[in-house]
Amino acid sequence: MKTRVIYATMTRHSKKLAEAIAKNLNVGAENIKGGPILDDVDLLFLVGGIYGGQSLPALLDFVGQLDSRNVKRAALITSCASKRQGQQALRSLLEEKGIDVLGEVICQGSFLLMGFGHPNQSDVHEIVRFARSLAEEVGAIL
Repeated sequence: MKTRVIYATMTRHSKKLAEAIAKNLNVGAENIKGGPILDDVDLLFLVGGIYGGQSLPALLDFVGQLDSRNVKRAALITSCASKRQGQQALRSLLEEKGIDVLGEVICQGSFLLMGFGHPNQSDVHEIVRFARSLAEEVGAIL
C-alpha cells in the first residue's frame, strides 16, 4: 500500500510534524509548494495549520485538485494555537470528492505567546502515534 505525507506551512510547525510522521512510516514528507503528484495513494496524511481561524488557502487549493481515483483515504494532522479548531473546510472538501477521511488529530500549535514552545516533543510523539496506529490499521505500513 502506498502512503504519502503532504504538508503546507507558514510557521514550520506542520513541516516538523510531517517530517516526524514520514520518518516513522519510512516515507518522505513533501511540501505542497513542490507540487507533488499523487497517484495510486492508499493513505494520504495532510498536515496543516489553522491561521486566523481558517485552513491555509494553499492547502485547500491543493486538495481541490485531488482525484478520488488517485487518493483513496486521508487523515488530517492539524496544528492550532487553541488546540480546539480542526480542518473542517479541508475535511468537507475531501468528502465532497469521495475521499474517505479516517480521522484528525489536533496538535497544540503556537502564535505569539499563545502555546509558546509548541509543538513540543510530547505533541510530536502524540501525532506520530496517531499516524502509525492509523497506518497499521489500514495496512499502509511499508
